Amino acid sequence: MGVIVGEGPEVLRRVWGTALVLGLLAATAPVATARAETAEARPLPLERHFDNRAVSDDDHPGEADFDGSGGSLSAQDLAAAGWTPGRDLTVQGARLNWPARKAGEPDNARADGQSVRVRGRGDALAFLVAGTGGAPASGRGTVRYADGTRSVYRLTAPDWRTGPLATKAVALPHVNGPDGQAVEKARLYVVTVPVARGREVASVSLPRNRDLHVFDLAVRPAAHGWTGTWSAATSGYQSVGPWTDRTLRLVVHTSAGGPRVRIRLDNTFAGAPVRIGSATVAVRAEGASSRGAPVPLSFRGAGSTEIPAGAQAYSDPLAFDVPRDSDLLVSFHLPGTVTAAPTHRLAMQTSYVSGPGDHARDGSAAAYTSTITSWPFLTGVDVGGGPGSVVLLGDSITDGEKSTPGANRRWPDVLADRLRAQRAVPRYGVLNHGISANRVVGDRYPGDGVSTETGGVDALHRLDRDVLAQTSARTAVVFLGVNDVRWGATSEQVIAGLREIAARSHARGLRVLAATIVPCEGEARCTAAADTERQEVNAWLRGRGAAAFDGVLDFDAVIRDPAHPSRILPAYDSGDHLHPGDAGLAALAESVDLRMLRG
Repeated sequence: MGVIVGEGPEVLRRVWGTALVLGLLAATAPVATARAETAEARPLPLERHFDNRAVSDDDHPGEADFDGSGGSLSAQDLAAAGWTPGRDLTVQGARLNWPARKAGEPDNARADGQSVRVRGRGDALAFLVAGTGGAPASGRGTVRYADGTRSVYRLTAPDWRTGPLATKAVALPHVNGPDGQAVEKARLYVVTVPVARGREVASVSLPRNRDLHVFDLAVRPAAHGWTGTWSAATSGYQSVGPWTDRTLRLVVHTSAGGPRVRIRLDNTFAGAPVRIGSATVAVRAEGASSRGAPVPLSFRGAGSTEIPAGAQAYSDPLAFDVPRDSDLLVSFHLPGTVTAAPTHRLAMQTSYVSGPGDHARDGSAAAYTSTITSWPFLTGVDVGGGPGSVVLLGDSITDGEKSTPGANRRWPDVLADRLRAQRAVPRYGVLNHGISANRVVGDRYPGDGVSTETGGVDALHRLDRDVLAQTSARTAVVFLGVNDVRWGATSEQVIAGLREIAARSHARGLRVLAATIVPCEGEARCTAAADTERQEVNAWLRGRGAAAFDGVLDFDAVIRDPAHPSRILPAYDSGDHLHPGDAGLAALAESVDLRMLRG
């Protein structure tokens, strides 16, 4: 995932020092500098710079020394995760490659200013990295463009043994060492940094920090010609089924329409690969039945795919007329046994699971004999064309808690209705990245392993995956904070987190809006002390903090009871005093000045 963050900048300063934190938060958009000097070292493919051995066979742990003290990654653990030599790995929309090297061979470069040949146009550089110094390994490097200009980036690699599990690409269960194998999590990370949009990258100079190890890097291509019409954030890794030889038929509701479609499946937080058999898309008639025959999807030309742990798979573009404001059926067969899966728990929508067999192409609902109310594996549906998307980063209020199930009456749904009905601004797709119980700072889900906790990793830890890497994102709306103050976070911690979200999003060229925190007096954890912190965050957003964003949506003013401002207006209250009902959610969406969404 992205830049290493924790409980907000104040905590980071205490742990790592001010200089490092300032570097982490200085992710400003790249600015072209003078023409690059002609005397620069000739760039070479990254593998020509490999000078370190990170991977050992379990039977021969001494054949590698990743960290200078004999520690290394287990080749068997990597294979069990699907990270085999030469394997392509798509993470956060970037196609990377695990080095095609045998255990004990050089497989990574210790960053020391090497000039690396990299080609492509896009919105970010993605690095497959890890640090080995016991702390995050940072440094500045240079991107050189084909037109002779360049820009500077800062890269931070979390440590392979102590870095946060919430942001890792994959965690392995062992560390190999001179004295044998230790049961300890070894982490690898994918970190993205900005590049100048529209300019062709020609080469990259690595930072100078030999504790920073680079396994691969690539330009993440911009999603030209696509608009996100539906998406969901992975909220945790849960026990499911178990499902053996079953087909999932997931119901999703589109915001924008288009003449082509592709889907995205994620194996986030997983420790093992998952096999996806045949997959199809169809317009729903009713229940689990389709309007017309479901149309097969392919993955790199094949009818099935395997997704390594921590990676994702995009289906190939398919000519398929996706209607706006409609239900799609996305079906995929799981030929193996699946006992746990990355899920979005609070779907507020019923989906379906078949009996034994591959029923992805069935138009009938007959085979779909059981139901689920979560979205496993599926994280995105894109349509061809369109103006791009608005991403809503939120908690249970955005997720639709207490809205009418199956009716698509979440406030993001109503916002999508408004966008479709007007012509003043582009008719953006709307991507709902609310997670029930989510916070600005403080993970609910620990970021690794099977857990009953589905409150997600915090907004700082999921920002890269859930906002910056989303298809054609133009504007982000941040509506978070009530769970922070309900669980004891201070206004200073929330404000520091919101500042960081704005800075990192602006560095990638996104427009960023913030929403004030709505009242919740009457709910058990919404104490007077929590309300004081809430009001301090809101005062900052309405005052000095407004400068950090491109606009502020005053949702508190929309939904509070004028006669009792620390409570939700009774007409908008779902009854639990924390979540608005359908009328309150509609009021939030109706209050948005659509001109503020123009990216």
